[in-house]
Amino acid sequence: MLTSPEQKALINEVRRLIGPQSGKASIFCSDASISRYLRARNWNVKKAAKMLKLTLKWRQEYKPEEIRWEDVAHEAETGKIYRSNYIDKHGRTVLVMRPSRQNSKSTKGQIKYLVYCMENAVFNLPPEQEQMVWLIDFQGFNMSHISIKVTRETAHVLQEHYPERLGLAILYNAPKFFEPFFTMVKPILEPKTYNKVKFAYSDDQNTKKIMEDLFDFDQLESAFGGNDDTGFDINKYADRMKEDDKKIPAFWTRENSPSSVPNHVPSLDSTRLDSNTDGSDNEKLDSSPDLVVDTGIINPDHKSLVNEGERNTSAD
Repeated sequence: MLTSPEQKALINEVRRLIGPQSGKASIFCSDASISRYLRARNWNVKKAAKMLKLTLKWRQEYKPEEIRWEDVAHEAETGKIYRSNYIDKHGRTVLVMRPSRQNSKSTKGQIKYLVYCMENAVFNLPPEQEQMVWLIDFQGFNMSHISIKVTRETAHVLQEHYPERLGLAILYNAPKFFEPFFTMVKPILEPKTYNKVKFAYSDDQNTKKIMEDLFDFDQLESAFGGNDDTGFDINKYADRMKEDDKKIPAFWTRENSPSSVPNHVPSLDSTRLDSNTDGSDNEKLDSSPDLVVDTGIINPDHKSLVNEGERNTSAD
């Protein structure tokens, strides 16, 4: 572990390498944000700076912070991805994903909606928290919901532009036929990514115990073993997102120096899959569309989640 002064020195060196930034780029490049890129590249300054430069270029062209609800509402209609109205016991925002509710053939549209959801989830993280949790419900999932193309695109965006954002991905009741596909996409992901994905099963007692340790069951949806059976309401969700959309421009027009920006930096800088030695942060999200496999892998045969202690040791 590096000391705070050592970390600060590396952050400053990254700043030197990327050069002066202004506007949104300056706000994006907070100390906390640069630190995530450094952790994603195992504190290798040159690799972190290169990764950050690519993200800055991507953000300038893709403009993820300018995506609004009206731009993606059609992708959201079925509730295939949404930010839950509860957080886990670590204060992490929760994105719920239901790949069986895929309603679009457009890879571009699916990724755009995923990016929107990621931006919103990061924007809603509390100041003391940098990561989020993904809950993937496989109810109704079948082979037709698998898309290699979307999976690859998702992995690319996440691994390159959202380092250190994903804390845990829980694949709930994944069917047996999903396992070969998960193995097939393994080359797309970095080894440390596997340590973030947990297979969970409703008939497994260990799963129940870990879910109880992570969530308040009165708030957790019944689909994941909780007591809340309210269900997804697209109209109410649309209202929530529109309200959030109104707040985002104010953040990105603030005149903040990079070092003064708080940890809460709404950015696609994201999901974090630890890079291993080389720091190639591979993350894989089940882009709402088709399964999310983002961090870490747990042997499906174990039919249980990896314990929380293991999560805490993986480059958070």
